[in-house]
Amino acid sequence: MTKQEELKFKLSKLRDIMSDRKLDGIYVKRQDDFAWLSCGGRNYVGVGDMGNCGLLVTGDKCYAVSNNIEQPRMIDENNLEDMGFEYHSFVWYNGSQEADILSSLVPSGKIGFDYGGKDNVFSEIKAVRMDLTEAEIERYITIGKAASEAIESAAHLIRKGMTEYEIAGRIIKNMEDCGLEELSCMVAADERIFKYRHPLPTSKCVEKRVQMGGNFRRDGLVICLTRYASFGPLSEELENQMKTNQLIDCTLIAASEPGTVLCDALLKGKAKYEELGYGDEFNKHHQGGPIGYAGRDYRVDFGVKDTIKDHQGFCWNPSITGTKSEDTYIVEKGKRTAVTKPVLFDKVKIESGGFCFERPATLIL
Repeated sequence: MTKQEELKFKLSKLRDIMSDRKLDGIYVKRQDDFAWLSCGGRNYVGVGDMGNCGLLVTGDKCYAVSNNIEQPRMIDENNLEDMGFEYHSFVWYNGSQEADILSSLVPSGKIGFDYGGKDNVFSEIKAVRMDLTEAEIERYITIGKAASEAIESAAHLIRKGMTEYEIAGRIIKNMEDCGLEELSCMVAADERIFKYRHPLPTSKCVEKRVQMGGNFRRDGLVICLTRYASFGPLSEELENQMKTNQLIDCTLIAASEPGTVLCDALLKGKAKYEELGYGDEFNKHHQGGPIGYAGRDYRVDFGVKDTIKDHQGFCWNPSITGTKSEDTYIVEKGKRTAVTKPVLFDKVKIESGGFCFERPATLIL
């Protein structure tokens, strides 16, 4: 699938939404939706929900709208004009002209937006973009391999006495070297692994064990993963807990069969916690869920009744105090494909739900 074919497919999906909602246009400006529609473009300056360039799709045309600051980069590096988006810009100090441009391009005013309260179509767009195309899956797997190598090669360079800041710096540098942007980077040393589910790095020095992970993005697609390194072998108790934690993770991935209601997959994970004697741990942290153009499209809870799609990204992140299991997968009917996986780390094989998974062992330094 070429980029033009991918764009054509996505435009057809937006025009289906327009038809269903009786709209004459859809305007996307969120960072995730822009990346999806532009096939990997970046319309932002800083990380957040909203970007600085919007894309307007009508029944037969496509437009890009931004201030004059963003226009050169959108044309030169996101190739919007080459992709068929007619560009319209306004002077940076006159932001009200954005609305005027939209009104001139869609005189009826019947425009759906992926933000705001009026004619909001974000949920419909998200439902479409969570079903990844063949081209997106190919990009995702390439990105995941690069991210896995980046974090695991950084882990091999950890030495006693390094601070969490230093470790995070190595991870982020390796990610940036292969084009991955940091959305979050978490590092915990020793007792901080047991105290915090979301350990932002600090000046604490590592003596025995390190947890490292986070969310990183390239071409709009977000991967998430967690890895561990230890100076010396783990205790038998901690080793067994890590394997148990990974089995819960694999149970959730195996349960994520397209056509299944999301909260039903979550229930299977909860049951595995209880079966293995860790029922109380389920309540101590969210379990993750679908991933793709956002760090999580949903944090799945028992109120999420959406159905799992074919070709959908997933990153479950079950945790037991002191351990966590987290990698990004593509789920398809009868198939699970690891996006992030152990590349430089030893592999642990786990079978669950008829699937065989390769999960990362703890790196022994």
